[in-house]
Amino acid sequence: MVQDAHRRVDAVWRIESARLVAGLARITRDLGLAEELAQDALVAALEQWPGEGVPGNPGAWLMAVAKRRAIDQFRRRGRHERTLAEVARELATRPEPGEVELASAVDRDEIGDDLLTLIFTACHPVLSMEGRVALTLRVLGGLTTGEIARAFLVPEPTVAQRIVRAKRTLAARRVGFAVPTGAELPERLASVLEVIYLIFNEGYTATAGADWMRPELCREALRLGRVLAELTPAEPEVHGLVALMELQASRIGARTDPAGEPVRLLDQHRGRWNQLLIRRGLAALERAERLPGPAGPYQLQAAIAACHARAGTPEETDWVRIAALYRVLAHLTPSPVVELNRAVAVAMAFGPQAGLELVERLPAEPALRDYHLLPSVRGDLLARLHRFGEARQEFERAAGLTRNTRERELLLARARACAAQPGAPAQPQT
Repeated sequence: MVQDAHRRVDAVWRIESARLVAGLARITRDLGLAEELAQDALVAALEQWPGEGVPGNPGAWLMAVAKRRAIDQFRRRGRHERTLAEVARELATRPEPGEVELASAVDRDEIGDDLLTLIFTACHPVLSMEGRVALTLRVLGGLTTGEIARAFLVPEPTVAQRIVRAKRTLAARRVGFAVPTGAELPERLASVLEVIYLIFNEGYTATAGADWMRPELCREALRLGRVLAELTPAEPEVHGLVALMELQASRIGARTDPAGEPVRLLDQHRGRWNQLLIRRGLAALERAERLPGPAGPYQLQAAIAACHARAGTPEETDWVRIAALYRVLAHLTPSPVVELNRAVAVAMAFGPQAGLELVERLPAEPALRDYHLLPSVRGDLLARLHRFGEARQEFERAAGLTRNTRERELLLARARACAAQPGAPAQPQT
């Protein structure tokens, strides 16, 4: 019975924690304190709900308890009179927890404003990227430090330090709890989108460890993206990112075989692609395209993903359009990684030799020196040109660079397949 109640508390916390922290941060102007108060309210729920039952409006109950704790803290400290008065006034207008007609903790518009502000605060550029990711998952996702640590394969104390350091940095730099305006907004929004997509990518293809994917991170990033899209309906790049994540997430069920081994895009059973996510992704892309202004990087990448989603078979994929989209993307955001992806698309549209010519220009790029996908792509193109000995060497080199166990096994299997081809040079004895 107690365990069942604790599960309900956990479910409520996942839903309500971000709104709770956001509302408290607005009142206290201190993100660290807001999270402490929210955690106090959670402890109170764990103590009381198993015996008293979950209240009709658990979010309002948690908010009321947290505000009471805030008043107690301010009184003990003997300062922050203005904040104390504001909290007291707001609390006085709210019904007590447990009343039959328990009101919402905050008005719907207020919730939206608070959440949007919290997203921009947690993803503030003054924080390191590691700090932004950890703080975002903590305060917006309600994940514990242990869950974040397991997701990114780092020690739990490391995650805890990142979160503490992020909060201290926000306080020390006196970062205001407010949504940026004017010229500052695009830069800050770019930081928010970058954090969300980084979380998604780590889930979509884990950089290290024994698992090919960590779907829980993809789900969390998608949830954050959808929330942001509803809060910023006029921002095309937000909808572009949501479209991109929806379309990529639609393939998750087909990206591994029954043994958990990776399955490449062209080998995936497209009947296992999630059609609901595809429809949602295409709708988000259409929403982005209807908004004024040129397409941004996320919208362009979503358009590329849409080409795959619309193709019933690999042969039906419009690779010429994909190559053209990558060319626009490379002009908009020059990057050796984008150029590598463009080379793959060119190879599919115009033949492996055309793609290889583009790839051969890239090895000198410092950013790709230890990037395992460069030799992986080169190996694939060489194999398609029946240059199996060179392809085997590239696959082995790629396997030595990746930190993901599943991916390493796939690359070594491709190296062995090249070595087994007629006419391939014999492998040296080891």
